[in-house]
Amino acid sequence: MNSSEIKKIKNEYDSKFHSAYQLLNEQQKLAVDTIEGPVLVVAGPGTGKTQIIAARIANILSIGVDAKPHNILCLTYTDAGAIAMRKRLLEFIGPIAHKVNIYTFHAFCNDVIQHHPQFFLKRESEPVSDLELAAIYHELIDELPEGHSLRRLKGEIYFEAKRLKSLFSLMKKEDWSAEKIIEAVDKHIAELPLMDEFICKRASGIYKKGDVRTDKIQEEVEKFNLLKDAAVLFEKFDAKMKARARYDYDDMILWVIKAFKENELLLLEYQERFQYVLVDEFQDTSGSQKEILELLISYWGQDANVFIVGDDDQSIYEFQGARLDNIVNFYEQFEESIKPIVLTNNYRSTQKILDASKATIDKNKQRLIHLIKKEGLVLDKNLVASNPKIISQEAPTPKVVEYYNSFHEEADIVLQLEKLHQAGHNLSEVAVLYSQHKQAANIIKLLEKKGIPYNVKKREDLLKIPLVNYFINVLEYLQEESSKAFSGEEILFHLMHYPGLQINPIDIALLSYHVSQKPRTEKKQWRLSLDNALELSTLNLSSQNKIIQLG
Repeated sequence: MNSSEIKKIKNEYDSKFHSAYQLLNEQQKLAVDTIEGPVLVVAGPGTGKTQIIAARIANILSIGVDAKPHNILCLTYTDAGAIAMRKRLLEFIGPIAHKVNIYTFHAFCNDVIQHHPQFFLKRESEPVSDLELAAIYHELIDELPEGHSLRRLKGEIYFEAKRLKSLFSLMKKEDWSAEKIIEAVDKHIAELPLMDEFICKRASGIYKKGDVRTDKIQEEVEKFNLLKDAAVLFEKFDAKMKARARYDYDDMILWVIKAFKENELLLLEYQERFQYVLVDEFQDTSGSQKEILELLISYWGQDANVFIVGDDDQSIYEFQGARLDNIVNFYEQFEESIKPIVLTNNYRSTQKILDASKATIDKNKQRLIHLIKKEGLVLDKNLVASNPKIISQEAPTPKVVEYYNSFHEEADIVLQLEKLHQAGHNLSEVAVLYSQHKQAANIIKLLEKKGIPYNVKKREDLLKIPLVNYFINVLEYLQEESSKAFSGEEILFHLMHYPGLQINPIDIALLSYHVSQKPRTEKKQWRLSLDNALELSTLNLSSQNKIIQLG
């Protein structure tokens, strides 16, 4: 390809970019044109944040500043976000978009580790699998002394494993030490008697109006002491991971933070390389991710070319460690030089939907409009429907329906889906939204019973899949029986209920009653009855052959 052909292609992409630029509204253009210094863009839903980030990168490369594509770093929260950003950028600048550094935080840290293994000493480590991780948590619980708050001697003895996993992941994401958690817990406990929820509002039992509810405080203290006991186990967990030469994705961020802090030349290399840093979905970044960003831009102080896009009203990962504080702290850190921009033109929804959403979100007092205060600065986050195609359509008014309880709600949702299905509507155009997968469990069961097709997207825990869980129970039963005969009777009872065996539940109940009524002179073990075809024949069981096969 000769120079004239290259110039022609470049002119074509420049034309595409300028055409797209002309379609931007005033605030979007301001975000794209503000190239130098720190910028905070508060972008509500449907306001075109992906478009302005891609357009801003294209603008940096087109206006002749002393920066090449590899001098730009764009950090996103998800892989999907990184792919969408790269795709949009390709439309503006063509193949050169592949030279722009677009990463998730984890992918960026992995890239640092891969290119500088001498700083990490993790070359022989491998990512930990879910099964290995489960084994580590079980081992951690098994080693707890008798009487420890996290150790259960009967029932589901590894009940706390899931909560330990969640806690340790949060500690890594936020870069919290056990000492920091203990300090925060002790401070919280000391303040409990002063909190309104622990003051008696009316006379109740031994408490008079205005008394401190010491019983509720004791419950709270026990709960938080459990948290302290769990936090101190993190060091042992970390040691077990290292002994196995294993790591998870959260570890990579902590390794890079540590390497940047301990090796000035390594940090300087990346600070010099990335002259422009852009971050998408900033409201969902964790404490450790925010620390990576701060290290990368720390050299430039108030003059850092850092472009942050986020929206406090869309902080859907708050439970995972994401915090509104990240946006507020960023603003305060660069208050002297920062350029705040708010995008309020929504191109996705009708005004009725936006107004209904506003009526709900306005009740939240923990918002930027209340927390960022500066003379002469007014943050207006009232979204305005701005898509001509949507505005011209007749839009239904959102309806709020209240239910007596969650069971009524689930039943009504399924009935509505059933009506749509029977009327021949395409259910792929229907969505049921919820915050946690467990909330949809009953709805999914009802849809399956009614034969209504559905599609649900979620990560499956291998150990929770019914078939896998059944085989685990079989192995547990065999282990119990091999160590002591007839010690796995309780597990055997559960195994009989597995749907794949097709044993009638009424037969199991009849058999249970039969075994319990045996004379004292006879052994009352389930396994003996399952092996006795003659004995089973006297009970007139509908699934007798299935039971004999199990025995």
